[in-house]
Amino acid sequence: MKDYMTAAIELLQWYDTNYRSMPWRVSSSQKPNPYFVWMSEVMLQQTTVATAGPYFKRFIARWPTVADMARAELGEVLLGWAGLGYYARARNLHKCARVIVDKYGGQFPDHEAELLKLPGIGRYTAAAISAIAFGRPAAVMDTNVERVMARLHSVLDPLPACKPILYSHVSDMTPTFRPGDFAQAVMDLGATVCTVRKPKCGICPWMKRCQGKNMADSIPLKGSKPKRQTRRGIAFWITNPTGAVLLRRRPEKGLLGGMMEVPSTNWVEGALPDRKTAAMAAPLQMAAWDEISGTVRHTFSHFHLELNVVTASVDRVHTVPQDCMWCQPREFEKQALPTVMRKVARLAITNL
Repeated sequence: MKDYMTAAIELLQWYDTNYRSMPWRVSSSQKPNPYFVWMSEVMLQQTTVATAGPYFKRFIARWPTVADMARAELGEVLLGWAGLGYYARARNLHKCARVIVDKYGGQFPDHEAELLKLPGIGRYTAAAISAIAFGRPAAVMDTNVERVMARLHSVLDPLPACKPILYSHVSDMTPTFRPGDFAQAVMDLGATVCTVRKPKCGICPWMKRCQGKNMADSIPLKGSKPKRQTRRGIAFWITNPTGAVLLRRRPEKGLLGGMMEVPSTNWVEGALPDRKTAAMAAPLQMAAWDEISGTVRHTFSHFHLELNVVTASVDRVHTVPQDCMWCQPREFEKQALPTVMRKVARLAITNL
């Protein structure tokens, strides 16, 4: 399959009729807003369009320009991001906005190489911004594009080893005209027609060209994934006489960096620590702990987590460590609590 220009025209004609409406997209006659493109692409990493859409609308309403985002406090951004997961994206979103304002005068660079220098922007995001926002012929490859290219060119090597081959096909096929629309068209094709299961080959604009249509259900092949390990810990639900609960801010770097949490032991593989060892990790030393019935379970990208919850009450409003604060449960919505900590809170409140 070498007639790439005709193939691009076929796909763009299909896209003009079948494109998905999204809050960050504009018609082909309008100029895309680089800030909107960037934010949407960051949100869409490891997240579906249906989930990202409402978050995008709220972020744009609150921070309509990159300068507004740069002026925001990180805690505000993390609070707005709560529930979307992969919180390093939110920290990099905020950091990147400040770099764009401070170094680039609030204007996004339009070349991949320059975009790659920005916090949180990798090859895919740099290519997407360059192509969609600035009309530069950059090769944009997400999981939908990988699947389309693997089937179209009948690439039988398993993922992720075949990614360089797939990327070369995307690069060869990306036209110099309407490259942003082409990138979005391939993504839409993968999301709506060339789907993971039961691809709709009969309505695909590339059906006649596709070299893998007769075995599409088995392409792309995938290598074996490492098994997720299970980590365990104990969370400390500490209340004071006013009913407030002790929360702690996690370190800026690392998993859930900068988010608020119900304090806990370290999360480690193997058995739970014994009660005496666990109690030493509590932010306040208590005379006794009562265990709450039930286990909080949550899955991160690389491991499963199981948390048991123990509770204790103080008889007065103690001064707490610098990274801690007292917070009434009714005020939790104002704190950047990640989903796993909201599960802890639900378990504790339900049982108590």
